[in-house]
Amino acid sequence: MCHVIVTCRSMLWTLLSIVVAVAELIAFISADWLIGTPKSSSNVDTDNRTRGSHQPYHPTLGIYSRCTRISHIHHSNRDTLCGPYAENFNEIASGFWQATAIFLAFGIIILCIVALISVFTMCVQSIMKKSIFNVCGLLQGIAGLFLILGLILYPAGWGSQKAINYCGHYASAYKLGECSLGWAFYTAIGGTVLTFICAVFSAQAEIATSSDKVQEEIEEGKNLICLL
Repeated sequence: MCHVIVTCRSMLWTLLSIVVAVAELIAFISADWLIGTPKSSSNVDTDNRTRGSHQPYHPTLGIYSRCTRISHIHHSNRDTLCGPYAENFNEIASGFWQATAIFLAFGIIILCIVALISVFTMCVQSIMKKSIFNVCGLLQGIAGLFLILGLILYPAGWGSQKAINYCGHYASAYKLGECSLGWAFYTAIGGTVLTFICAVFSAQAEIATSSDKVQEEIEEGKNLICLL
């Protein structure tokens, strides 16, 4: 018989697991890992007469994508073009960034699987006589290690030609040059920290759903058990 068990600690762990997976996925696909040096682009009006004003903007560069501003020939407004600069894996700017992409991808896949499983922990608390919370916590710890490896290798790719084009000639491995770090990098770091917090907190979720109070509710024949 399926018992739906909901506790504050198990629900908090589930929500954190989902948030971590989504945050890491958004950071990975974002182009806002590096914020490049300011550049200017002239505005062209509908009569193709170039105006004298130049508005600086900051192009951004991600692991495999970038954002840059383009000028429309027949329109006076400017637009920002974002998309992958690499058509395939081998065109990623640096071997270090290729390794970063692999490690982050593995970590994110594991986190997404755990996030999906966590939704069903209200009904299923064990797999093959092993606590599903402990299994998921172990997977989150492994995912966190993959994420750490990816984030450690990422700065080594700042010496690639692509990064130098954005950050100036002083950019090199672990040296930003004229660039600054974007929100995606900090989001990835924050998500990694939360990943390990989730891994530790999974044990508390397991304790909450297997407590004596829960067992008493089950013995009383209740199928829906909600505990604070």
